[in-house]
Amino acid sequence: MIRTRFAPSPTGYLHIGGARTALFSWAYARRHGGKFILRIEDTDLERSTAQSTQAILDGMAWLGLDYDEGPFYQMQRLSRYHEVAEQLLRTGNAYYCYASKEELDAMREQQRAAGLKPRYDGRWRDSKQTPPAGVKPVVRLKNPLDGAVTFRDLVKGEITVANSELDDLVLLRADGVPTYNFGVMIDDLDMNITHVIRGDDHVNNTPRQINILKALGAPLPQYAHVPMILGSDGERLSKRHGAVSVMQYRDDGYLPEALVNYLARLGWSHGDEEIFSREQLVEWFDLASINCSPAKFNPEKLQWLNQQYLKIADDARLAKLVMPFLEADGCNAAVGPDLQKVATLLKERVNTVAELADAAVYFYRFLEPVEELKAQHFTVEAKPALVDLMERLAVIEWDSHAIQDAIKAAATAHGLKMPKVAMPLRVMVTGEAQTPSINAVLELLGREETLKRMNERLAYFPA
Repeated sequence: MIRTRFAPSPTGYLHIGGARTALFSWAYARRHGGKFILRIEDTDLERSTAQSTQAILDGMAWLGLDYDEGPFYQMQRLSRYHEVAEQLLRTGNAYYCYASKEELDAMREQQRAAGLKPRYDGRWRDSKQTPPAGVKPVVRLKNPLDGAVTFRDLVKGEITVANSELDDLVLLRADGVPTYNFGVMIDDLDMNITHVIRGDDHVNNTPRQINILKALGAPLPQYAHVPMILGSDGERLSKRHGAVSVMQYRDDGYLPEALVNYLARLGWSHGDEEIFSREQLVEWFDLASINCSPAKFNPEKLQWLNQQYLKIADDARLAKLVMPFLEADGCNAAVGPDLQKVATLLKERVNTVAELADAAVYFYRFLEPVEELKAQHFTVEAKPALVDLMERLAVIEWDSHAIQDAIKAAATAHGLKMPKVAMPLRVMVTGEAQTPSINAVLELLGREETLKRMNERLAYFPA
């Protein structure tokens, strides 16, 4: 059975790069009827926080990346790492190193001065000297001195690294906490991970992890290193490119299915398909279709994709999503038009739920028009027609067709073109110059509120 995993460090929020790695791992497991495991790598004691862990869990839940096992926490597995370290010590594949931080710093400084690559020099590898008193050692791997590590990456192809390029890495720190490479490798082994799908910033770690597994006589998983995501300017993705928390996209009014769709297309494709469902992603996803080149993050493309999903979204769902935005803007959505109908009217004109809420505000709270709009549309010429229109609107059947006919009739009766009445009417009722068709807006707003707003704004017209 195929088993994949996502193993974030809880030192910050779930960002775009991490979310894409999780998505690819999730999709591959689902595609093959396998298992997807969540693991929290919390051994960075200074930076790991419960808040960050919760942010990761929340982000995955919002994206719908459900896991079959976990979350597992490395700090709850310390005894297992110690057990494996002891096994490697017994078999001669690891050793205690008593070098102090000061000694190691001096060693690296000398290497730099000599133009050499800074690396551990193996001073305790086969040492027979007596360990210094009172010093807690680290445990280091006895990395092979010759030969090479070769593995076939499912994205990048065959990769070979000479063992002479690798030093004896630390497995257990002096405080008993495993290093990244040791902890992740033991976890992958114990959890029977068959496919390690992760960012290509981990390629250099893979030969080290393979050598640990070989020292244990353990089977190797298959590796797939996914190219990084760049900003539109070709630089490494950062906050200024929009690389914010996944949950920030929720707070900004994006739909999770739109973000999932967009993340899937960052470095993977199925023909020319741009818009596809989660089910189609699972059906189509394979590692062979991952591009070897870095993907570029394009906020405008994400916004466009979100707009496509908004257009087909269920209106009752949109109403629930819009409600908190309106309340934060001081609106009482319980008093006013049916929010679901408002969403139906507005959703094709906006890119995000936040924009939908902004567009809906005038249904629940009158927006005072700016002076420029008043000066442009509240004219002596239009006032008689609008007074006439108020009388007509007071008695007609209240639907968009009858409202449209009343506006036309008032304009004709006063020798005006339709926009000369419709535009001032729009500004009087909504405070804005751009809305959907004004008759559709008035139908939702209701007769009483429409006439109330028109009557109040008539005072702004010249006598």
